Amino acid sequence: MGVEVETITPGDGSTFPKKGQTCVVHYVGKLTQLLQSYLCSFFSGSLTDGRKFDSSRDRGKPFKFKIGKQEVIRGWDEGVAQMSVGQRAKLTCTPDFAYGSKGHPGIIPPNATLIFDVELIGLE
Repeated sequence: MGVEVETITPGDGSTFPKKGQTCVVHYVGKLTQLLQSYLCSFFSGSLTDGRKFDSSRDRGKPFKFKIGKQEVIRGWDEGVAQMSVGQRAKLTCTPDFAYGSKGHPGIIPPNATLIFDVELIGLE
């Protein structure tokens, strides 16, 4: 449980966000659903249904937040902290590191695992 960071494009490898620093990112967020079948007790997996729920790229404006200050979900606070400037990564956030059992009504269902394509553009 938590956040998994999978590099898509490496960054500079040396400039990492420090607590309280403003991160400038572009991102696309998608939903996943965990499928469990009682008919096939040996199978369980995840299916990306492809539903995009948010994207800074669609708005044409990067998103800014202060790292480690709980301005974003825990998966971002911990995941983006592991990224270096210029890096693009897939962040997979389990519900306990995202919106939990409540979800975000009308957008994110309860207990949803979220996948983000995040690019750390810069730090301020």
